[in-house]
Amino acid sequence: MPFCDSSENGTRLFYKRFGHGGTKVLLITGLAGTHDSWKPQVKGLTGATKANVDEDAVAAVGDEGLDVRDQEALEGIEVCCFDNRGMGRSSVPTDRAEYTTSIMAKDALALLDHIGWKKAHVFGHSMGGMIACKLAAMAPDRVCSLALLNATGGGFECLPKIDRQMISLAYRFFRAKTPEQRAIVDLETHYTKGYLDEYVGSCTRRDILYQEYVGAISSCGMQSNCGFEGQVNACWNHKMTTKELDIIRSSGFLISVIHGRYDIIAQLDHARRLAEKLQPAARMVELHGGHLVSHERPDEVILSLLELINASKSKLQPEEWSNLQERQTGWLMIGTPLTLINKNNGVASNLLAFITSIVKSWRQQLSAAIEE
Repeated sequence: MPFCDSSENGTRLFYKRFGHGGTKVLLITGLAGTHDSWKPQVKGLTGATKANVDEDAVAAVGDEGLDVRDQEALEGIEVCCFDNRGMGRSSVPTDRAEYTTSIMAKDALALLDHIGWKKAHVFGHSMGGMIACKLAAMAPDRVCSLALLNATGGGFECLPKIDRQMISLAYRFFRAKTPEQRAIVDLETHYTKGYLDEYVGSCTRRDILYQEYVGAISSCGMQSNCGFEGQVNACWNHKMTTKELDIIRSSGFLISVIHGRYDIIAQLDHARRLAEKLQPAARMVELHGGHLVSHERPDEVILSLLELINASKSKLQPEEWSNLQERQTGWLMIGTPLTLINKNNGVASNLLAFITSIVKSWRQQLSAAIEE
């Protein structure tokens, strides 16, 4: 099994590599998600559905960490995705202090060293976007480009919009004791209602995804309490300093902030604000989807990621890449989102960043309600 030993407190990370090529892509998953959360993007970027075997993944490394076996390999894409500490097959530290986005960024850097990649395109979803930002600030020379999917600035920006729907979801989340109960809640937090209600043949997507989620949760088990609380702690305490943002802005790589318009977990306005802070190299991409827009609109997300990779390879200037403009009110205008055929490639990945707010602000109220 492919494991990487992190320098941070002896943590072991489980990872997989897919495809071959000189273009390297590191995928960082979100809260309570595993490497499987990136399945649509792995297939879309590499064409591979099966992971490389250890021997197959080892290649001669030349300048910039590129495979030099042959020209075909140089033109392809190799992807690495992994389980963050506290989830999946990676180590689960019991001390909450061992979960911060800075520590998890060091985990990711240790993985890059382990697999021999000097540089990579770094893409992160939700909490993974926070980790990706920390990595980019720590080691900007290791980053070819940066993509932040359904991410915010952390801290209070992890708070969802508190309304009846959110209270109901949180209540049911804490009461969920079985994969079946958990799957119902996950679907409502990950996808838009319209998407779930669409028919694929004689069944709705909700029915199809429900079976997939139940199967996935049953096979890998629910996340441990210490792993979940640790990752929530990392999100809640995440903050990018002015110095860190300055480092990213001045590093010269291009950035895409990709977000679902109807994300009830990570609010769109916070993503726009993050994109503004990352000017002049950030492009804002709004898509018709929810928190798991990478599954709800996989083709559009993959196209956006490929555009970022290709623009970086062609050394496009930041001012040519960015599509953000200031309004008089200080808010942002965005470019027209891409429109492609919708495919369902959903798999379970419990990306419930909203629990940050629930754990911090609503625990007492919800506990009381459950007892009643």
